[in-house]
This record gives sequence, C-alpha cells and structure tokens, in this order.
Amino acid sequence: MTPTAEIADAGVPLIRLRGIGKTYGSGETAFQALKGVDLDIQAGEFVAIMGPSGSGKSTTMNILGGLDQPGSGRYWFRGVEVQSLARDERARLRRRYFGFVFQGFNLLARTSALENVELPLVYRGEPAVARRAAAQRALEQVGLLPWAHHTPAELSGGQQQRVAIARAIVTQPQVLLADEPTGNLDSQRGHEIMELIQRLNLEQGITVLMVTHEADIAAYAGRIVRFVDGRVESDRPNPDRVGLPPARVAAAATGAH
Repeated sequence: MTPTAEIADAGVPLIRLRGIGKTYGSGETAFQALKGVDLDIQAGEFVAIMGPSGSGKSTTMNILGGLDQPGSGRYWFRGVEVQSLARDERARLRRRYFGFVFQGFNLLARTSALENVELPLVYRGEPAVARRAAAQRALEQVGLLPWAHHTPAELSGGQQQRVAIARAIVTQPQVLLADEPTGNLDSQRGHEIMELIQRLNLEQGITVLMVTHEADIAAYAGRIVRFVDGRVESDRPNPDRVGLPPARVAAAATGAH
C-alpha cells in the first residue's frame, strides 16, 4: 500500500483524529501528554491551536506531521489510517503533503537562502535544474528572490523565517504545520509573517495548522482550538479574523477561496 494510491478526496476530512492519546515515560515518571483528542480539519482551513505549556499542542502537531506516533487512538489523512502505513510510507506522505515551519527557523548556516529552500527537493531526488527553479519560485512567493544568494547570517530574523516558509512550500504541500512561527520575531515582523501565511492559505488553498501562545497571532486564523491538560477544551470559529472583511471571513470559514 502506498499513501498516494489510497488517498481519496471526496467527502472526507483532510485530517481526522479520534481518541488520540500519548504518554511519555513509564511508571511514576509517566506523563500523559494527550488524553483522547478528537479533531477534524477540512481542506483549506486555517486553524490556530492554543493553550498553556504542557497542554498537548506541540505533541498533537508532531503526530499530525508524522514526526511522532500516538500511543492510542486513530489518525486518518484523507481517509488513510496513518498508523497502518509502514515507516517509509509515512515518510513519503510527510515529504509529499506536509510543510513545516518552526520557531527557530532551522536553516543551514553556511548555505545560501536558495540552497536552504532547495533542500526538501534534494531529499526527493529532484534534478538540480528543476529544484533550482522551484526554489526560486518559492523565494519569489515570499518576497525574497533578491536575497537568494545570501546566507542566514546576512538576513534579518523576519527574512530568515520567510526563507523557512519558502522551504516549507517549495514542495507544494497541502498542509503547512507552523509551530510558534513568530516566537523569535518582534511584533512588526511577526505580523508580516502572519500576513504571508494567511495569503498562502487564502490564495493558494494551503491548509494551515499553527501552534501559538499569542492571541493577536491566533487572530489571523479562521478557527481557534484550545488545549488544556491534553484535551481539547474548546473549538470555535473566529468571527473576527484579522485582515479580512466580514464577507471574506464567512467565505474563508466555508473553505471558499
């Protein structure tokens, strides 16, 4: 079985979690990070996941991205039960369908912005000419093509995060998983990054799941899910979505782009 052969679009949530549990350690030192999480994500949504430290936000994101496995429960991606896939199939699914943005940028220090963006395509085995062209397009999308040959040390924090976003979207993923994407940025740069992520969601239809502690950052999302003590405490649409007029908020909430 391959993930691509099994994935069906019609009438199925992009992501479905049912009864997801995760425990780290054992015995007296065991920590139950997730306690039966249920969550559906439709294609094209922008969902912010909030909650205090230790509430299970990042654990959930790692499971969604295939970086960790649940201890119990079931996870489907477009109708495919992810736990039933072999390790190499999960890796292929992750490489093909998911892009990742982290708080710490995670750029290679001695390579150019262009080479950093190319990296996921190197892992895919794409030819050099094709991956160079794709990386240039991704940098252009985030407004950094003129800085393609600069190293991270020659870029501001906001520019480095734009390179990280370009690297995440160079594979044309269906899902962007962003874990505290503005955590290392000042307020102005943080809002610039959020405007970029929102544009990718609305104009390209990329599904966005974002972990954040900050209410003003979560305000860019169309839906806000709050975690407390390893459980979903609340799950509500955001009627006051930043950057959109009311009519566009309503359209975004229904998945229209």
